[in-house]
Amino acid sequence: MNGKFNIAVGLWFLAGFMVYGFVLIYLRDFAPGREQWVADYAIGKHFESRLAHVHGNLFALLNVLIGYLLVRLPVAGAQGRWIAALALAGMLMPLGILSEVWFGVPPILVIVGGVAMIGSMIWLGLAVWRLKLAERP
Repeated sequence: MNGKFNIAVGLWFLAGFMVYGFVLIYLRDFAPGREQWVADYAIGKHFESRLAHVHGNLFALLNVLIGYLLVRLPVAGAQGRWIAALALAGMLMPLGILSEVWFGVPPILVIVGGVAMIGSMIWLGLAVWRLKLAERP
């Protein structure tokens, strides 16, 4: 089970943030007030919204990758479950950015999600480093 859930959730998360990308295109090109949206390209809610879009897609793809590696490599037991859980918790980062933009929520989810994803990547890297894979002739 380790990894399979990360792949599925990562793909769903990716689809959601791809749709959100179309929302951003709408806001830039078609929405009333689009001129102001374009003028605020590098500041405020526009910038934060683009950060959420980019990190949402990145963290979704990282979950797909981490899930695939957990399925294919012998990283089992509690270690594999923790790596998978931390990777999933990492997706709190882009959700936290959106929560800041839409609801004014403090950035705690951004920090928790970022730290979780970094922890997952470091732990998976160490687990893979320690693996003794069969050598091929």
